[in-house]
Amino acid sequence: MRTKYMVRLGGIAAVVAAALLLLVPAWAQPKVVDPPGPAVAGAAPGGTTAAPAPMTATVAGPTLTHQLAQARLATAKYATNLARAKADGYQVITPMMPDMGIHYMNPGIQGFTITKPQILVYEHHGNTWQLGALEWVFPSMPKTPPLPNATFGFFPAACHYKDGTFIPDQNSKTCSKTNPKTGSKFSFWHPGLTTMHVWIWYPNPAGLYSSTNPLVAPFNGG
Repeated sequence: MRTKYMVRLGGIAAVVAAALLLLVPAWAQPKVVDPPGPAVAGAAPGGTTAAPAPMTATVAGPTLTHQLAQARLATAKYATNLARAKADGYQVITPMMPDMGIHYMNPGIQGFTITKPQILVYEHHGNTWQLGALEWVFPSMPKTPPLPNATFGFFPAACHYKDGTFIPDQNSKTCSKTNPKTGSKFSFWHPGLTTMHVWIWYPNPAGLYSSTNPLVAPFNGG
């Protein structure tokens, strides 16, 4: 009975592990390395043949895969539900940025936590909203990338307004109280920021960390 129970548990664990791996895009899954078998490695001391080493994953692969799986699980509730994101504190901070999306920021989130992106980047089409990328911002270029092989973009200093519009401005004191073009009230100002996009909700041939995505061009009209 104990043996059957353990076998059953092992089967369940394998199913759960496979399900988590499916949450990660193919290009983010770890590369599996199959070490040479005994015919290549030769015989072990004493004339016996050495058993082949177990299959292992590359060092960087599983770490990134695990982090991306965590991010997807944490943000799945927002994938097609902008209303949920707003209820949780995300506020619009840009209009549709060409080949990116419409950015929603949660001002209550500081620093880098893989399960708490500061910004959600949505693609809008008709009445539907699709989460495309997660984004984090930094006051300067991180000395150590928070994710393996991460690359970064830059967003200039700007005055932001309640309707999501913004006006580049290096000086917070010169921000207009209302946007001259839209009449929307001033919301906040920020200095130049280093940005890190992570495209885990929409495929991006330009790369996981690319600031822009050619596949979202059809949504550029907002």
